[in-house]
Amino acid sequence: MPYDNPLGLAALASVIPLIILYLLRPKPLQIKIPSLMFLMRAEQKKKRFATLRRLIRDPIFLAQLLVLILISVAVAGPFYTSEESLSGEHTVFVIDASASMNTDGRFDSATDIAKTYVSKKNSIILAQNIPVTVLEAAGSSATKDALDGMSGKGTVADLSTSITNAMRMLSNEGGRIIVISDFTNWEGEDPVAAKRLAESYGMKVSFVRVGTTTDNVGIIQGWLEAEENSYTYNCVVKNYMETTQNVNIEIDAAGSDTKKRITLDVGPFSTSQFKVENLGPGVTQLRITRDDSLMTDNTAYISIPSNIQNELLLVTDVKNSPAAVSLSLLPNIRATQSNNVPADLSDYKLIVIDTQQRALTTEEVATLDTFINNGGEALFLASSALDPAAANFDLLKILPVKPIATMESNNGETLKVVQDTRLTEDVRFEDIAVYTYLNATLRADAVSLVNTDSEIPMLAYWSVGDGTVMYLGLSDELGEDAWNNFHNLPEYPVLWAKLIAWLGGAGDIGDYNLQTGAISALPSEMDVSTPSTTVTTSRLLYDEVGIYEVSGKDIAVNLYDDMESDTTIDASGVLERATAQDGSQIVRESTYTAKNYIDIYLIILAMLLVIVEILIIRSRGEL
Repeated sequence: MPYDNPLGLAALASVIPLIILYLLRPKPLQIKIPSLMFLMRAEQKKKRFATLRRLIRDPIFLAQLLVLILISVAVAGPFYTSEESLSGEHTVFVIDASASMNTDGRFDSATDIAKTYVSKKNSIILAQNIPVTVLEAAGSSATKDALDGMSGKGTVADLSTSITNAMRMLSNEGGRIIVISDFTNWEGEDPVAAKRLAESYGMKVSFVRVGTTTDNVGIIQGWLEAEENSYTYNCVVKNYMETTQNVNIEIDAAGSDTKKRITLDVGPFSTSQFKVENLGPGVTQLRITRDDSLMTDNTAYISIPSNIQNELLLVTDVKNSPAAVSLSLLPNIRATQSNNVPADLSDYKLIVIDTQQRALTTEEVATLDTFINNGGEALFLASSALDPAAANFDLLKILPVKPIATMESNNGETLKVVQDTRLTEDVRFEDIAVYTYLNATLRADAVSLVNTDSEIPMLAYWSVGDGTVMYLGLSDELGEDAWNNFHNLPEYPVLWAKLIAWLGGAGDIGDYNLQTGAISALPSEMDVSTPSTTVTTSRLLYDEVGIYEVSGKDIAVNLYDDMESDTTIDASGVLERATAQDGSQIVRESTYTAKNYIDIYLIILAMLLVIVEILIIRSRGEL
């Protein structure tokens, strides 16, 4: 028999002292004493069992010997192997939660179907543009309760990644994956390829289709154009029907007491475009008045802030620094440049500290600390002025990272995104070469978005009082002593625009009007009002159509997806491909070798023997 810990068999040596103890134990002296007849008869009965007693000898000794042997063997970890099937009782449900699943109750049908597949252990993954694990390794009752409490969302589903996540859940024990979807549209790789990959590992994957083709008219696109004192909204409506449709649209404009109405004649499988002019601050709502099979794309929301002008202070000792140039080119930014931190910061929402040589004084740090704790936002760029050897100690305590020393890399450090957010979109951090940087560690409550390959934080933030402090480890140093090449890349002004919009409060009008599936990294964990509920989070996924309230700002979120609005797609071809045999696929073993440990049984048997020993002693009257 194989053992996990063969050295544990050395414990068998413990039986030697037991045997020696019994061998050295003095034997009782036998004396024959004549007695009455009935005593002679009792003696004759004892002789009848003499042979049996000779075989058993001392049962207590045997019990103790077996206990020692069993415990010693259990310590060694004995086991036996068996071939187990990769298909087990764990069922992972991948349920499509995309916008199209809101068509004619498709999502409700999906959850009802899922209940019929519930097994002993279940997990649920909602397939959105980012898979969301709703439940993991739960019982049947909890699974059915979770299915009852779920609702469809408004993004495009990444079915392939969701199936891959389900595979990871089953990688150790095996099981089955149930994918329930309308299969009309998806993001990422082909889900059929993901299905075949999972099946090649011995997992059973079933595609269950819900919904039928139906008609729809929806708003598939919208964008804002800035005018002198207002905005113009451009809207595109598409008809997915075979006949021309008369579409009535109701416009509830912000600041207006009356609702406007527009009527469009949209041809079969065609689009029609119109404009809504002179939109002012607030939330405007456009709604197709008639109900159809998919209501998610019947309404468009527009959010215009009352003031999108950012008041910003740049503190720098570098003339014409790349940061100053980028800030001067950003729209809706009014940047003031200074060589020091002024005593009065009440006019600013955001302060950028880009001092390359001069360390901030104690008075400047105190002013900054008060500004941030009272709700201000600050962005610090790495420089030699933040090296612990030169920087003010109180200033270092404000940063979301703890600088250790200035480091140099001959070959250049490369960067990687550790958290995907809107701040890191459209910026190729892997193209940035970092030659000099501050070696630093992330503070306990801080969040890092970008690190070096050696895990040094390069873009991090945290909350200080009521404000937020961000650290960018890419110095603006120029010339031969440049710390990096970032200022030469086209992504440089892109990142600055994102940072200022995120920190500055108002930002660009595009930050107030998003498409479903967008993700925001919030300065700290906070309460956010979504179109359906209130959540507490520091990383927000905009997965519903409607208005989100984030830090006092109204964020309008719309579907704006032509393919997702197309409810006429017949997805039967997906199921045909999913069930077709692919002779080129990799076939892996459907079983695995499992270790079945028996140590627990040996321990239980030893405990039973101890109980038997106690009973024997008690029967002898020795207890």
